Amino acid sequence: MTEIEINGASPLFSTEGLQFQEFPSDFTKIRYYTLMLISSAPFCIRETNLLEQQVSELVKNGITHGNKNDPRKLLKIWYSFTHEAARLIVEDEGEGFNEIPEWNEFNKHRLEYLQERNNDKLMQYISFRSHGSDEKDGGNALFAALEYWNAGLVFNEKHNAVAAERLFLDQNEELRNFKPWDIDSDRPVLA
Repeated sequence: MTEIEINGASPLFSTEGLQFQEFPSDFTKIRYYTLMLISSAPFCIRETNLLEQQVSELVKNGITHGNKNDPRKLLKIWYSFTHEAARLIVEDEGEGFNEIPEWNEFNKHRLEYLQERNNDKLMQYISFRSHGSDEKDGGNALFAALEYWNAGLVFNEKHNAVAAERLFLDQNEELRNFKPWDIDSDRPVLA
């Protein structure tokens, strides 16, 4: 997957079988909220697969970018963590991330220049800045999220809810399917 999808009808938005939590948008409690959510995850998927970091980023984005740290606004989260998969839906009360098409185009060029090892052009695609970005924003969390959530990263049409899923393979199968480099060309393989 190399793009963020926009599809509120995606099966990833189904809340059937998911647990639910609602949190006020308190930036100081992002770590607490994250730990509360992943405490139901089997231990084997918490550490080795960066689950905590990825959940934290989605929670932080909803609180910071979506709800603008307004504690009167709620963050709604549906989630499920098993040995086979991690699923998460995070919905804020904000205006939404409306630059998804621009971000996808930016990321397409970033991946192209990375694969070509064209460092001169790649330098233009280090950080994505949206209209609401500050100097600390750069889109790096979305780059990592798109790679981590291997079964999908989808926004609804309002762009204020994101659904994500990661499928976990057994370690041997994961190693067999892991292809970070095209051996013949010594370049990263893009999915």
